[in-house]
Amino acid sequence: MEKRLHTDYKKKISIIAFLGIAAALLSFLCLFAGSSHMSPGECLAALLQKSTAANNRIIWNIRIPRVLAALIAGAGLSVSGLIMQTNLNNPMASPSTLGVSNAAVFGANLSIIAFSGGFLSTGNNLTNYGAGANPYSASLMAFAFSVLSILLILALCRMRDFSPNVVVLAGIAVGSVWTAATTVLQFYATDVGLSAAVIWNFGDLGRATYRTSFIMLAAVVCGLFFFSLMSWKYNALLGGDAAARSMGVSVGPLRFFSMLFASVITAVCVSFLGIIGFVGIICPHVTKKLLGQDHRFGIPASALGGSLLLLAADTLSRSMGNGSALPVGAITSLLGAPFFLAIIFSGKENRRC
Repeated sequence: MEKRLHTDYKKKISIIAFLGIAAALLSFLCLFAGSSHMSPGECLAALLQKSTAANNRIIWNIRIPRVLAALIAGAGLSVSGLIMQTNLNNPMASPSTLGVSNAAVFGANLSIIAFSGGFLSTGNNLTNYGAGANPYSASLMAFAFSVLSILLILALCRMRDFSPNVVVLAGIAVGSVWTAATTVLQFYATDVGLSAAVIWNFGDLGRATYRTSFIMLAAVVCGLFFFSLMSWKYNALLGGDAAARSMGVSVGPLRFFSMLFASVITAVCVSFLGIIGFVGIICPHVTKKLLGQDHRFGIPASALGGSLLLLAADTLSRSMGNGSALPVGAITSLLGAPFFLAIIFSGKENRRC
């Protein structure tokens, strides 16, 4: 029995190591993909800053920030999905379950339409929009409304019973309110404001910078540290609330702070990159298939899997763009929608639900 456990442990560590190596290799290969048609030799020279000024800028100011954003956001969104699925006991749970994305869209639309690109500031003049728009104000508003939505939902749940079903229903209700408010806001927008708002909604790694990557990294690292410390409590929670309480787990506070941290990670990533869906559904399920339900292995594996998925999606989006990269959010949705349907119609998953 002990030998079998040791073999299983080594197998799981090997899978995590493989995912880490694959993420590192794909990160390097992503630097060679793009619409500039740089040769591998030119890319390597630009990495050493020994190529032309234009090639150096492409590698260091565009491609490397994209790769960093994919690594960080992919890890954060994936682990957030895993934690939400565990806490809500729902295989369909993801970072959008609490309406975080809906609130972020409203916040960004409010900033762009009302204060930068719309009817209160620049009117219908595209030149004025370019001079007045501030991408950080949109990100700040998106983050602020995301956090507001999180706190509102969790407060509503604390007022009643902090059960998984209550969280899901509250998230759906509040998310619908944000969506309706966004629709009303866009109805009164000018053409320029509406166009700018719609473009922001696309999940796009091209807007990433070293500064935004550092902010996302700080949020994701803090969240992963907390989730890793709580991994044994999440394992206990898999057996049900009663079993977890019998093992000394304070289920209510654990669920509250876990959902809060997972949602904050999502809010930070969405506020800078736009809506990137399904990463928090695909990767946790693949991780569970490979490693089982143990969060000691599931958390790092989900993080690496999310990074891999977003790197692959971004590479594909840049290869298909014919001169300009497609929104990576569209690629992840195209990959995630069939996966989501497969989960719904899977007999095994239905029995589990």
